[in-house]
Amino acid sequence: MLHIDAERVRELRHKTGAGMMNCKRALLESNGNFEEAIKSLREKGQASAHQKINRKTIEGIVNSYIHIGGKIGVLIEVNCETDFVARREEFQELVQNIAMQIAASPDVLYIQSSDIPEEIFLNEKKIESEKEDLINKPDEIKEKIILGRVEKTLKNLTLLNQPCIRDASITVDELIKEKISLFGENIRIKRFTRYTLGN
Repeated sequence: MLHIDAERVRELRHKTGAGMMNCKRALLESNGNFEEAIKSLREKGQASAHQKINRKTIEGIVNSYIHIGGKIGVLIEVNCETDFVARREEFQELVQNIAMQIAASPDVLYIQSSDIPEEIFLNEKKIESEKEDLINKPDEIKEKIILGRVEKTLKNLTLLNQPCIRDASITVDELIKEKISLFGENIRIKRFTRYTLGN
């Protein structure tokens, strides 16, 4: 039987937030391949999170983050299902990391794509449709290119689509789903406000 070093298990737990036994199992199943174990844990976490995504979130915390120098500040509310999880250090650390993410993302205005008003979508579509490099394209191809470009632009406006500042291999959405799997509760970013000095 393959021997899995305890330090390797701890390293995987630190990287993914998964439980020790799940980390050990993932390393055994991947024959000690660290990257495959991470991928496996993330896939399982996403599946587990998907089952909890519609559960009510009535607890949580409001947190603030002031960036070094005091020129950028963030106020954020993140909800979970129970006060027990809200008081956990890992949950509070998650909220703080999300607040830091918002402070570092000046283009982010919305939590998810469905929050973006239709007029912004239509305006972006109009801008893209008037670009010169599309003039001679067939209509069907042109429409696909326009929608692809608009989607990319709008993703830059949404928090959940941002690559994590602490681990660019995952998005904020994937980070939250990992934590849903870890805590066994749904987690939802309810609202945030970003303050910039002078604006």
